[in-house]
Amino acid sequence: MTGDAGAWPVDPDTLAAVQRRLGAARPPPWEPATGHTVAASYVCFARGLRGPGAGGDPGWAGAAVKRPGSRSESVVAHGPAGWAYEPGLLALREGPLRAAAVASLPFPGDVLLVDATGRDHPRRAGLALHLGAALGVPSVGVTDRPLLAAGTPPAQGRCSSTALLVDGEVVGYLLRTRPGVRAVVVHAAWRTTAQVAVAVVLGATRRMRTPQPLREARRAARAARGASG
Repeated sequence: MTGDAGAWPVDPDTLAAVQRRLGAARPPPWEPATGHTVAASYVCFARGLRGPGAGGDPGWAGAAVKRPGSRSESVVAHGPAGWAYEPGLLALREGPLRAAAVASLPFPGDVLLVDATGRDHPRRAGLALHLGAALGVPSVGVTDRPLLAAGTPPAQGRCSSTALLVDGEVVGYLLRTRPGVRAVVVHAAWRTTAQVAVAVVLGATRRMRTPQPLREARRAARAARGASG
């Protein structure tokens, strides 16, 4: 993968400046091709942490990638959190650890799923967008709830969706991936529109509520945490 994965901000002011630059950027949009590969990133931290945590908390970043018709491959990077959790500043806490895991995958995905926001962010550059830009790969965010955006719940059928807006801009969708289950939030991120993000998530989701590559990344991270004792 190309990009600048090593240059992660280490303080809020520097991160905010980077986020403003990334949020204002308009790189060429990516469109999924038949047979595109999907990678994913997920982070978990040591059990028993309270409140927002702190810098230095032990973390495990799982990354997974899957070619159509093949089994997923996964890797895990272990290291310290860079910061406490603060809304809008998640890259300080998790960015370098996630980048290390994704960069260690045996082959890059054509698009990266991240359990973080993208353009639904005060500076339009949440961690899903920032990570894609740093690694040079189109990215999509998948979360349980929006950060700033507002919208109405979609209908109950699979593939039903409703737009999420911030200041009149469509930054994502509430998407029903299975009939009658809670909708996921799908975020436009690096080089992806909200509509493309929906197509990627639906294409990577089968019988479960969330995309399979993201589930594999989560499984790998949690398994490594469990093995650490």
